Amino acid sequence: MSVPITPAPIPAAPIVTMIVPGRDIAAFVPAALDSLRAQTLPSWRAILVDDGSGDGTGGIFDHAARTDPRFMVVHHAEPRGLGAARNAALELVDTPYLGFLDGDDELTPNALARLTGTLQLTGSDFVAAAYLRSRWDGTRYVPGRVQPWVAAATDPQRLGTTIFAHPAASANIVAWSKLSRTGFWSGLRFAEGVAYEDQIVAQTMYTSARAFDVIPDAVVRWRLRADGSSITQGKDRLPVLRDYLAALRGGIGVLHAAGAADAVVARLDLILAMDVPPLERIAAEHPDPAYRATLDAFLDELRALPEFARASPDPALAAALAW
Repeated sequence: MSVPITPAPIPAAPIVTMIVPGRDIAAFVPAALDSLRAQTLPSWRAILVDDGSGDGTGGIFDHAARTDPRFMVVHHAEPRGLGAARNAALELVDTPYLGFLDGDDELTPNALARLTGTLQLTGSDFVAAAYLRSRWDGTRYVPGRVQPWVAAATDPQRLGTTIFAHPAASANIVAWSKLSRTGFWSGLRFAEGVAYEDQIVAQTMYTSARAFDVIPDAVVRWRLRADGSSITQGKDRLPVLRDYLAALRGGIGVLHAAGAADAVVARLDLILAMDVPPLERIAAEHPDPAYRATLDAFLDELRALPEFARASPDPALAAALAW
């Protein structure tokens, strides 16, 4: 008697593509990939972009693609930068939704279900969520709490809002806390060859969306590397400072050009409370006078903005940098 063969289940067609770039992050990328595999929503695909890594990152990506058809890999022979890596993957997206996950961070298990479910409910162009910062405690990376500026941008939940109705949303500037309808990215790309490439894109998203959603759920654990090797930890270097200030300046410019004056004020409040004080401390001891001059020129630009008179930074926000 023949035994009936039960066919293997056919995976559901993917509804969301996650773009995962990485360069020389072999120590961290397995956790990022595991966080995708652990999603309660299984109908995803991921485009893994190895941006010219010199370590085992590319091999880890290749192994993931061999063992799970939801992964595909793009290899760059030479490093092209985070913006170029994301842009290369954007050309390959063919699902209704797309999002980003840096290869040294992790998604929370219900992230994709919550994000796609929100957009399916509302019809908005994108949804922005909260995130946690993970720090090394000597033995492991421990996620902290949702920081106050992130909470102000995402809590309480607002569905179908705009930057004019919710100017505090402008504080959530990272690419990887958002999930979008793929069509929304037609003509929208990241700057290449610079750091902090997501800030101008984020403000462009806010000002060009018909409507967007914000939700208080923490969907990403953002890793603050213990060795200080991430770009965000290199602001004592003059080229990084210049890219950083250019991103802040560009983001404000996008909001200002759109007539989102309240959002400009919200950004000024946050920049003056959180971004400027640590830069001032670095400038006070920096051996290159160009560092101080670059920061002072930026501050003069802020003071010249018509919205500056309305700025009222909260000094208590600076304390949040301690965690």
